[in-house]
Amino acid sequence: MVDKYRDSDRGTTKIRYEATWQWHFVDIELADPDLASACFGHPPLPAGVPASEGPPQACVVDKIDQFAAELSNPATKRSEQLLALKFLLHFVGDLHQPFHASDDHDAGGNKKLIAASGLNPGNLHHYWDVEFVERLGTDPRQVTAILIGQISNPQRQEWSTGTPADWAMEAFALARRDAYGLLPEPDDHGTYALSPAYVEQAVRDVALQLSRAGVRLALVLSRAAAASP
Repeated sequence: MVDKYRDSDRGTTKIRYEATWQWHFVDIELADPDLASACFGHPPLPAGVPASEGPPQACVVDKIDQFAAELSNPATKRSEQLLALKFLLHFVGDLHQPFHASDDHDAGGNKKLIAASGLNPGNLHHYWDVEFVERLGTDPRQVTAILIGQISNPQRQEWSTGTPADWAMEAFALARRDAYGLLPEPDDHGTYALSPAYVEQAVRDVALQLSRAGVRLALVLSRAAAASP
């Protein structure tokens, strides 16, 4: 829903698109990882400005913090709290997608063309957004139940710590090690032909990141609920 909100005026006036599109990611460069730089120096939200109307130059890490603070604050208007909830539901997921937390001067994997046996040709970002996720199953409820059932108590406790900044660096490390690090050399046409081993590892990584995101979203929302009477 948040992507639909963002993209609803793409190609027209672009007012909404331009105001929110950078909030969905944090471009931590592989060669020079600097979270502060990727977050534009962490500029504070101007006093009195709702997070949903904040400056367009902001990263997903800071937007999660801002919207979580709004959701926790009983003085926040109900309409803004609803927006905060919607953005949090989306952004916590975005932050755990490795290509929303890393970049190799390739628009977060969007400029790398990929081919893999049994999968449609596409770009690397799309593969991690859709193709590898669908390898987990086609029924979202069933996939969710399986992933929840596989989370151990020690994992739940480990993942229920840290901050959005920590989670971003964790996703970045996974991207550097696997999503980018295991890529083969491109062919003469610039296409990366993924091996079965790459696909298998990517599917495992996707399952891990979805599980972490679920635990952490529950953490963010439970903290907000506890702080708001």
